[in-house]
Amino acid sequence: MIELLTANTPNGKKISIMLEEIKLNYKITKINIDKDEQFSSEFKKISPFRKIPVIIDHDNNQTLFESGAILMYLGEKSGKFYEKKNRTIINQWLMGQMAYVGPMLGQHHQFHHYNPGRSEFGEKRYFKISERIYKELDERLLTSKFLAGKDYSIADIATFPWIARHEWHDIGLKKFKNLTRWYEEISEREAVQKGYDLLNRNEIIPKP
Repeated sequence: MIELLTANTPNGKKISIMLEEIKLNYKITKINIDKDEQFSSEFKKISPFRKIPVIIDHDNNQTLFESGAILMYLGEKSGKFYEKKNRTIINQWLMGQMAYVGPMLGQHHQFHHYNPGRSEFGEKRYFKISERIYKELDERLLTSKFLAGKDYSIADIATFPWIARHEWHDIGLKKFKNLTRWYEEISEREAVQKGYDLLNRNEIIPKP
């Protein structure tokens, strides 16, 4: 059984979506980041950077932190969405999400959504970068059904929850027809819908 220690964030949703996709038995332990529970000494023992999500695989007493590493582990464990023959390309798009898409959109959230008016420089900088991310993903999806090729993979699972916050971005998802096609197709997956609502609050994936 997998224990997922998480909060209701894009990085947290990556893992709940993956667990629903691969149909592993799991339970969620909520970490209240609004109350700084991730900074407790106990949580630091399993997450050195004090970040969510973390999983504990109770079948073999294995603990993992960092969402990308967790997706790779679950892909290997289940044999799904992480094909050996495509791992080089999957890893590239996964690392692109981890190092670029997520951090940059996360900064856009901070300046544009949470703290508008606090920094004109920050708002303009991260809006521009986020808009470029949309364009770059759209260009990739013009020639590829999914990010890492013709098959849905952990690269898509990692990226989707960040684009699912498109209403926060105010960039206009519908302006990017290839990204919208990809987003709508993934949104229709039952496991994605269930994993997106990881806290069972009837949370619905936003429409484009």
